[in-house]
Amino acid sequence: MRIADRLRLEREARGWSLGDVAERSGVARATISKIERGEASPTATVLVRLAGAFDLTLGALISRAEGDADRLVRAADQPLWRDPASGYLRRQVFERSDHPIEIVRVELPAGARVGMPAASYSRIRQVVWVQAGRLTLEEGDRRQTLGAGDCLGFGPPADTTFANETSQPCTYVVIVARS
Repeated sequence: MRIADRLRLEREARGWSLGDVAERSGVARATISKIERGEASPTATVLVRLAGAFDLTLGALISRAEGDADRLVRAADQPLWRDPASGYLRRQVFERSDHPIEIVRVELPAGARVGMPAASYSRIRQVVWVQAGRLTLEEGDRRQTLGAGDCLGFGPPADTTFANETSQPCTYVVIVARS
């Protein structure tokens, strides 16, 4: 509900209608309304689109929903969010609106796939560092599989899929630099 409330606050703070957010995000007006009322749980892809409409990263949206961030973020205070579609667990390790770097830790279940639209990368640069397991990234027409310790810097914005094509969970860290 905190994310739903935050989405509504972001929309109202800008004086936008549901239609305005729908147009900017590419998410159906009815879906946005259901999310704001707590009747639907958004997927990661939908949240990324909505955050982008407000010129926020997903991490910034989640951090705003969780409250003000401090310079020191204790492990126990790092917000967690589970994607209802894929089951992936996202830990917002560090994010502050006055800092250009964001760090996220993701646990991607076996067999899970999460797609992100190119628009979600338009104002950021991103690096993925695999901690455990194997991660397959489909970035536009390029496909790469990363193992533990491998690190990949993203290219120009492209539709991207994060996939765990194995029978074991995959854990990776995403480092985001806002431009």
